[in-house]
Amino acid sequence: MRWIRQLLIMMLVGVIGGSVLAGCSGADTPPPPPVATATATPTPGSPAPNVVATVEVEDHMVDLTINSAAVGGEVKVRLLLPADFADQPTRRWPVLYLLNGCCGTYDDGWTRYTDIERLSQRSPMMIAMPEGGAVGFYSDWVTGPKWETFHTVELPAILAERYRASDRQAIAGLSMGGLGALGYAARHPDQYAAVASFSGITHTRYAGHAQNYLGLVESEGEEPLALWGDPDRDVEVWRQHNPYDLAEKLKGRPVFISCGNGTPGRLDASGTSPDDIEQSLHAENEAFAERLKEVGVDAQIRLYGDGTHNWPYWERELGIAWPMLTKSLGLPG
Repeated sequence: MRWIRQLLIMMLVGVIGGSVLAGCSGADTPPPPPVATATATPTPGSPAPNVVATVEVEDHMVDLTINSAAVGGEVKVRLLLPADFADQPTRRWPVLYLLNGCCGTYDDGWTRYTDIERLSQRSPMMIAMPEGGAVGFYSDWVTGPKWETFHTVELPAILAERYRASDRQAIAGLSMGGLGALGYAARHPDQYAAVASFSGITHTRYAGHAQNYLGLVESEGEEPLALWGDPDRDVEVWRQHNPYDLAEKLKGRPVFISCGNGTPGRLDASGTSPDDIEQSLHAENEAFAERLKEVGVDAQIRLYGDGTHNWPYWERELGIAWPMLTKSLGLPG
């Protein structure tokens, strides 16, 4: 994971992003792919997603492998079931979706580095932690996988059918997953009762950051323009997937955002270096917080100062956001 972290630092401070800049603007750039739509919809006539494997990892923890027509292959999902799931065979359960960050996997995050299992067992809810692609950016790509359709259409249908999920849902994410959570909540306003973002990507068009994110996509062997097109020529598509530009659409539900400033804090090990990733995201979150205030979104904003882009902070912030998330699902905190 160390090499991934070093790569991300280079991306967010623009060391690699410059190589993409030349290929994303100007008269010599080839025409972009067709413009993407902003809202996930199932493709008419496409096969229904189906569960091809189920592994019981431990009590109340199940890993699913789903064959997704939207993504075009198999997708993993880790599921935490309520403590009373087996004892109440007719009950339907609200769902909290937790979205991972860049370059991680569905099982290398929330259940490994946070106390989500303890939290889940005291609240009668289901928690779904789906794969999002190394650099899927929680979107239906212009040309490529439809991660948004998988997360917002296919997966909820499977959970409702096989695991008795109700239609009461909330969503949270960290880093790239913060972008996903905020974007999904904004583009699907009737689907999520609350949304939280921890050190999230909240303004992809901030001060040249677009080129860095395209560089990140390219570093994983993907075609950068296949994501949202060119950030200048296809600016409307970028806006449709940018939390800052979607801020007004977050009205009407509890919103939580938090981020550190990249300076090592009390949850970091002695000798930890300053973190350029968190510093960059802090600038985005400052701008996003101001935008939320401008458009009248009643958000809980925690720009908490010292802190790096690391799990101890996200575990803490999840705990702080937990009462808001559970209350939105009609549950005690």
